[in-house]
Amino acid sequence: MLPFAQPDFDRAQRKGVPEVILAERKTPDEAISIARAFLERTGRAILSRVGPELEVRLRAEFSGEAELEWIPAARAAVLRRPDFVRPQTGGRVGVITAGTSDIPVAEEAALLCREMGCSVYTAYDVGVAGIHRLAEPLRRMLDEVQVDVLIVVAGMDGALPSVVAGLADVPVIGVPTSVGYGMGGGGVAALYSMLQTCAPGLAVVNIDNGIGAGAVAGLIANRAAAARRGSSREGG
Repeated sequence: MLPFAQPDFDRAQRKGVPEVILAERKTPDEAISIARAFLERTGRAILSRVGPELEVRLRAEFSGEAELEWIPAARAAVLRRPDFVRPQTGGRVGVITAGTSDIPVAEEAALLCREMGCSVYTAYDVGVAGIHRLAEPLRRMLDEVQVDVLIVVAGMDGALPSVVAGLADVPVIGVPTSVGYGMGGGGVAALYSMLQTCAPGLAVVNIDNGIGAGAVAGLIANRAAAARRGSSREGG
């Protein structure tokens, strides 16, 4: 056990959601020590909010020891031992953003869903300022892909999740982002707007909480996928 941390190595088996190392406010040495412990015990380490110094250190420290997947928009990283196999559950998650400034948070959510075994389908920059952009990607996700759950990420007035929840027949998870101006900026207006929604089927996580949204979406999608597998076996 590390002297300064107690990593939850069994979280993925117990909870269905792997632990994510929040690198923000950790020193590079602390983050690397925790990542190494996860790599040794589970074969994988997931890090979010990775600063430039830590990114350089991760590439150097684990070169030749583990594969590094870097998600630049989210500044997130996944380290995997060569023998680690990411699960494939059959869960299907759609991720939508209102604007391009919301993509970093959306990519955090998408990353965790993929690490939970889900397939992820994205549509970015389709917010209410040009609502016509939403129609085709939403139709494709609902009718063609048949996603199990949608994550909708929006800042400013935070209106897009309510719009999507009013149209979609699957659960919608709204993620307010700290994108906005003046009074109500920093994600507060978006959060209040989503919490005040009159569209049924919308649940809301905290400001910029892409990891939280990904965890909930992954659990929903994986439960739906398990139900499909059960129905298939019963039908066969």
